[in-house]
Amino acid sequence: MDGLGLRYDQESYIARQVRADRLHQLFHQSVSAVFGSYLAAIMLCWLCWDSFDHSVVYGWIAILSVSSLLRLAMFIAYFRSPDLERTPQRWERTYWITLVLSAGIWGVGALAVIPADNLLSQALVMLFAVGMSVSAVSCYSSYSHMTLASIALVLLPCTSWLLFQSSTIQVGMALAVLVFASFVAGATRKLSEALETAFRLTREMEQAHNISTRAAQTDELTGLKNRRAFFEHAQRLYNHCKSHRLPLCVVMLDMDHFKHINDTYGHQVGDQVLRQMGVVISKSFRATDVYGRLGGEEFAVLLPDTSIEVALDIAEQVTRSIAGSMTGPVHCITASLGVASMEAGDHDLHSVMNNADKALYRAKARGRNQVAVSE
Repeated sequence: MDGLGLRYDQESYIARQVRADRLHQLFHQSVSAVFGSYLAAIMLCWLCWDSFDHSVVYGWIAILSVSSLLRLAMFIAYFRSPDLERTPQRWERTYWITLVLSAGIWGVGALAVIPADNLLSQALVMLFAVGMSVSAVSCYSSYSHMTLASIALVLLPCTSWLLFQSSTIQVGMALAVLVFASFVAGATRKLSEALETAFRLTREMEQAHNISTRAAQTDELTGLKNRRAFFEHAQRLYNHCKSHRLPLCVVMLDMDHFKHINDTYGHQVGDQVLRQMGVVISKSFRATDVYGRLGGEEFAVLLPDTSIEVALDIAEQVTRSIAGSMTGPVHCITASLGVASMEAGDHDLHSVMNNADKALYRAKARGRNQVAVSE
């Protein structure tokens, strides 16, 4: 069940990311649609000015101007919003409303201005409507339903009117537009599915890369950083603290009598003890700290922006937490810790860690299950 639950979570995460990718592409691709639909109406009215009712034209352009401004305001609000707020839950509904409003105004307006007695103007209106449909495919390709809704709202009013006219040419134009629309609908679905597949493959590859990267940097037994990952992160943190003159402390931790635990209870119990250590360490330090397993029963922690007094207090708390835990048949788990702070004479990370390691051996020599500070 755990494996199935993890797989479900991964699929759910990918689905959310794909949906967000589709929204992102929708907004970036369809900015031109705001200006394109408005300019198309202006150009159509200019070409057919002599055959259109001017009062209807003025009303259509005025209403279309308002809807275009609303869409433009939506785009501005989207691109100005923080990335975390650009979610499908927040923007898809708004986009749908503005799209339906704009496409509906265009389609009804085209029907209102189309002249009943001028075949050339009727053909021009249908030509511009078809052009709007083609542009919808490119602008809304990541959402097939939006594309189909836009095409239907723009084409159906005039096409339906032409179907009920007496002229064969008018009916023929309507039928040709319907045939064209059917081909566009099929292509739209295929394009949308191809885009969704591409988004999904991209996200799956990213997730696989992240999982493999994390696996390469994680100690399989404890879940902490492995030796290589620890030193990579620790070196960056050391350089940052050094360049910004921030205090930095190192804690070296070594379990007491771990060989005795392995010899007495077996390596499986020893592994359980190490896992328990990983849990204690993960809970004891901050997200800004760098900690990992160096090998065997040895662990290391870097505490940035931390004084030696605070580091000592934290190390003593960790010692008590370890002593208060037990795993299976092992009723007493203890560890020795060494603490050192970065000094002016330290030339590199290993110098500070060596000082903490020396303090660790003093804690061992003094009887174990305690913390020693570097001299």
